Amino acid sequence: MARRPLPRILSSGSAQIARSREIARTAADSATDVLHPLITVSRGLRKLAATARAKWAATPKDRRGPTLFLVAACVMVVVLAPYGPLLALVAVMGAAAWQGRERPVVKTGPDDAEAARLSGLYEALVPYFSVADDPTPLFAHGGDWSGAFAEYAFDGDGRLTRLRIAYPPYFTDGEPAARARIEQLLHAKSGRGREYRFDWDEEGNRLVMSVLPALPTTIAAQHFVTMPGETVLGFTDADAVRRTVPVVGADGTEDAPAVVWRTGPRSAEPHLLAVGHPGSGTTSLLRSIALQALAHGDVLVVEGGGTGEYACLTGRDGVLAVECGLSGALTSLEWAAHETERRLISANRARQAGHAAPEDTRRPLWILLDRPSVLGHLAAADGRPDPQDLLQVPLRHGRAAQVTVVVAEHFDSADTLSEAVRTHTRARIALGPASPEQIAAVLGAEPHTTPTPEVPAGRGYARLGTGPVLRLQVPATPDPYDEATSEAHRRAVLDLLPERLTAAVSVIKTVPAATASPVSPTSPVSPVEPDPGPATLQTPVPAEG
Repeated sequence: MARRPLPRILSSGSAQIARSREIARTAADSATDVLHPLITVSRGLRKLAATARAKWAATPKDRRGPTLFLVAACVMVVVLAPYGPLLALVAVMGAAAWQGRERPVVKTGPDDAEAARLSGLYEALVPYFSVADDPTPLFAHGGDWSGAFAEYAFDGDGRLTRLRIAYPPYFTDGEPAARARIEQLLHAKSGRGREYRFDWDEEGNRLVMSVLPALPTTIAAQHFVTMPGETVLGFTDADAVRRTVPVVGADGTEDAPAVVWRTGPRSAEPHLLAVGHPGSGTTSLLRSIALQALAHGDVLVVEGGGTGEYACLTGRDGVLAVECGLSGALTSLEWAAHETERRLISANRARQAGHAAPEDTRRPLWILLDRPSVLGHLAAADGRPDPQDLLQVPLRHGRAAQVTVVVAEHFDSADTLSEAVRTHTRARIALGPASPEQIAAVLGAEPHTTPTPEVPAGRGYARLGTGPVLRLQVPATPDPYDEATSEAHRRAVLDLLPERLTAAVSVIKTVPAATASPVSPTSPVSPVEPDPGPATLQTPVPAEG
């Protein structure tokens, strides 16, 4: 049976109803806007009346008579005063408008979801912060969490961003294992994927957990305002260091807190070791150090990986050599050992004669060794000495001879580092995602934060000598010849490179330190002929545009 169409009045009724509702809603909104002052004053009058009624009810009966007489006298004075009623009306309307204004709701405590999260965290801490013999436990199952959590803050997603915990005095906060258990629990219960910092106040029995913002990755390689002998390793939190450096970032020029490494004769950490996973940014760190070192010294680069990451330095003014093969690496490092001895002998003879050290012994020499484990494996297979053995003299006596050694290695090959490298590299850096145990093995102390499983390249931790463990973000210094490098970063690196020499041909001449020209202690010191630096035959390459 065919369906008959509805009458027109029924089919168009829903549209008319919708339009009528829209018109009524618009009229109500307009009326509310027009009558908003009247609504505000009415709300204020109700509040004033309620306040007066509450005060009258709270007044004792024996004082109500004098109070009523005083009010009547005030009203009489207002009535008899010129313009008194008008001024009284204006004052009452003003007070009513002030009392009836819409005030923002002030949050005075956690909501239900936040309270449930705090209660769950409190219950999870009970087994660690309580003992059976405590008569008045601060942490107990079913207890009140407000006494233990003195301060807390949440983000827009309802996750904790700051928490201050008061724990009992008998908790063994001096044991690293006990503290690690608490930190791991708080990290798991507060949300993974973020970096937390834990500040233990052992004297006051307080623990403050806070979420750290991510370090900026927008700072690229550039000229840093530093003194000779100072190298910017990267940037850290503002409250971790007292030194800031003006930098050019994505938002313009700003002062960024920098981790500054000091080298030279008065440095307590003359050499550096950087360890990380593949792609963590250790090579970018060495490129950044090389660009800063070329401003005041000479650089010798030995690359064990053989991937050509330092090709942009080849043939540059101040770059003695960029070696990728085993033979070239051994020859260059042997020259560096003899050069260190020559500098020591020349400086010592000059001091004995009462003269200043020769100029060629005061110019800094940087030895950058990337992935020495690869070269060590090749040397062992070929029956030749390990290149790390040739670093003993520069590592032991480099501080007095203005020779600085920087070694970069991967975590999986860190056990192949020689004892000399481990002993004399007091400045340490660990880059990339790593466990607290791996970071502690490199830096000698665990970080006060929880490492995240995913970090950008160049992110890690640094420790200079026995100082604190600092978060670190290395300035972006990629290979300018890499096709994946952005144009801005490529241009930033190329602008920092010295001029390329038109031709660079020299022969490595190994001269033992004992054969240096003798200088009589009683005769004036003549300038010592500098030993020719290690440089391989380099093909001239036209300068970049």
